[in-house]
Amino acid sequence: MGRYTGPKCRLCRREGVKLYLKGEKCQSVKCILEKRKTAPGQHGTVRARFSEYRLRLREKQKARRIYGVSETQFRNYFELASKRKGVTGETLLQLLERRLDNVVYRLGFATSRAQARQLVAHGHILVNGEKLDIPSYLVNPGDRITLKDKILSSVLGETIRERINEIKVPSWLELNPDRVEGVVRSLPSRQEIDIPVNEQLIVEFYSR
Repeated sequence: MGRYTGPKCRLCRREGVKLYLKGEKCQSVKCILEKRKTAPGQHGTVRARFSEYRLRLREKQKARRIYGVSETQFRNYFELASKRKGVTGETLLQLLERRLDNVVYRLGFATSRAQARQLVAHGHILVNGEKLDIPSYLVNPGDRITLKDKILSSVLGETIRERINEIKVPSWLELNPDRVEGVVRSLPSRQEIDIPVNEQLIVEFYSR
């Protein structure tokens, strides 16, 4: 199955929390959750029973939709995390945070992960001075992320400069607004990943 192309606000309503899929709209009063907090569909207002399976499934779907990855990609990340030392759930979130499209979003170069993915896929992002058009690339400590000069000199570049002067990046990243450059200081810890997900439920979902 391909990438979801339907209404993104519908996904937020399904999960009952803001997934920040629409960029600046999610920060405004235009956010659909400010008006309609029920699940989508004709039975959205019906109070459904939440079984243990459903709770775990919804948590997995929430994380997958936040980062914009397919089911196959998400499972692959989980299998990779389960083979590494440490807490599997935390390692899973760490891998997802290290995706290049997510880092571009965290640095403020894009208003959403979908927009960040497009910037990367179109070859507008440089990692250590080299063009990299793979959104799933996992960054490492010391990596430098910048925009191509062509983008910096455009109207989009001016918009990005204005935006990054107002944002606060996670402590595992470092942002130089003057040079429009980001540096990966370290691998993110769980305390530095601010997404509304209980990763233990995801581990239980795949371990059932």
